[in-house]
Amino acid sequence: MSRASAPPAGLPPPPLASAAAVRRLSLDVHRRLDGLVQGDHLGYLPGPGTEAAEARPYAAGDDVRRLDWAVTARSAEPHVRMTVAERELETTLVVDLSASMSFGSAGAEKRDVALALAAAFLHLGSRPGDRVGGLVIGPDGLRHLPARSGRTGSMTTLRTLLSFPRAAEGGGPGLGGALTALSRRPRRRGLTVVLSDLVDPVESWQRPLHLVAARSEVVVAQVVDRRELALPDVGVLHLVDPETGRQEQVRTSARTRARYAAAAAARAEDQRRAVRAAGAGHLAVRTDADWLPQLAAFLGARRRLRGAGRPAGSRA
Repeated sequence: MSRASAPPAGLPPPPLASAAAVRRLSLDVHRRLDGLVQGDHLGYLPGPGTEAAEARPYAAGDDVRRLDWAVTARSAEPHVRMTVAERELETTLVVDLSASMSFGSAGAEKRDVALALAAAFLHLGSRPGDRVGGLVIGPDGLRHLPARSGRTGSMTTLRTLLSFPRAAEGGGPGLGGALTALSRRPRRRGLTVVLSDLVDPVESWQRPLHLVAARSEVVVAQVVDRRELALPDVGVLHLVDPETGRQEQVRTSARTRARYAAAAAARAEDQRRAVRAAGAGHLAVRTDADWLPQLAAFLGARRRLRGAGRPAGSRA
């Protein structure tokens, strides 16, 4: 259950309210998080690569077709030209902008935090040669955003995300449908980032998530509001489920609050385990705290695990 999907009164403006705010976010993210997502990611093409690198003296067993005749002539000693693998990384953002994301009780709505996270990954994935695309769960179903490269492509994708209308009610394919559609699309291996509150039943999205994780490295950033974890002590509380429109009057007694908190904690643990069992990394981002330190800590931990020789995915 959640409150109505209208913007809660008293909340500050969304984090991405202006172009100036987006530009500041770009500089801040690059300075604090640059390199934490990808590191020195491997090339997507097998073999020694096609991009020319430095030359070195010829050694027994080297491919004679790689002899660099210009260097050989200058040095009077045979040299071969080394190559490096192409390092283009394609990142796909799965952004949940369904009705349940238009909820927040402190700091920002879940939708706003998801868009801020999307902006961070767009900037981090816009290195030379890399591309970022998207799949958006909106009020009118799924919308595919083509993969674009460079800063201009990232800003175009971000403007498209910011222009999506607020969903008034549920319906549509949901997260499971979006992941199923993504798993059926032909695409090279890369990074998939899922930005959602995971409110759909676990059984509807766990298997599709596993299919996506079998082909790509997957990070699931789950956006959580404090009122989804604990009820306030305010007497009678009027609740509205934005996905179904169902309404409920709840008396927030001590017993009710305790049962709600226990059920919410069990559900959160089920969601976390389902994500990890699917082979994806899981990050829970709260709306009542700064999202950037939460993201930085998560990515830093993944980087340390990778450096220690352990999988950077969820099973580590």
